[in-house]
Amino acid sequence: MFATIVNCIAIVAGSLVGILFSRKITDEISDVISAAAGIVTLVIGFQMAFATENVIYVALSLIVGGIVGTWWDIDGKILAIGHLLQRRFAKNPGSDGGNRFSYAFLNASVLFCVGAMAIVGSFKAGTEGDFTIIYTKSVLDGFMSIVFGAAMGIGTAFSALSILVYQGALTLLSSLVKPWVSTRMIHELTGIGGAFVIMIGINLLNIRKLKTANYLPGLAVIVILVLLDPFLAQIAAKIV
Repeated sequence: MFATIVNCIAIVAGSLVGILFSRKITDEISDVISAAAGIVTLVIGFQMAFATENVIYVALSLIVGGIVGTWWDIDGKILAIGHLLQRRFAKNPGSDGGNRFSYAFLNASVLFCVGAMAIVGSFKAGTEGDFTIIYTKSVLDGFMSIVFGAAMGIGTAFSALSILVYQGALTLLSSLVKPWVSTRMIHELTGIGGAFVIMIGINLLNIRKLKTANYLPGLAVIVILVLLDPFLAQIAAKIV
């Protein structure tokens, strides 16, 4: 858990630096920073997405996960958590400030949680006491939180709560979960995670407003598909 706490501190610190920086710049420069954040997020997303070994699994997971997530309104529920945090801890209680806070909380939470480093790093920390990957992730997240903090505000800092719960749970449960996590599983989770990050980049660039969190059940779908992969391959071979 110690490494996860370090990760959370790095995100909060980076967010605060970004916010302080943003207060001294013009609206035009702020738009430039937002655009840069969107472009960098897209680059990260594409790099992650190319890790997949089976794009059909990613496509099926996004479609099924998106349908389930829309039915459950996951995006709305996470935004509601963001609104609750904003009312309790942040300024600008109006609707615009609240929406900005909530979207920053949601997008930063997804960005910092879906990468392979969060999964592998948590497993190594929990089973081997090796914190190297999480420490490296902390540095990267810290720099990204500066950009996100400058572009989206204080909601970015509160995504550290998501990291604390998510990575903390993975670390504590790592000994139980690790036998099920293969290299193939990591690749496919990274691939679909990249798709989520691409969605965040699209939102930051105002190309289209996508409810990214509604697709999160796709993570469970792709885990099931990878676990069933040997059986699915046998069925496909018989059909052919």
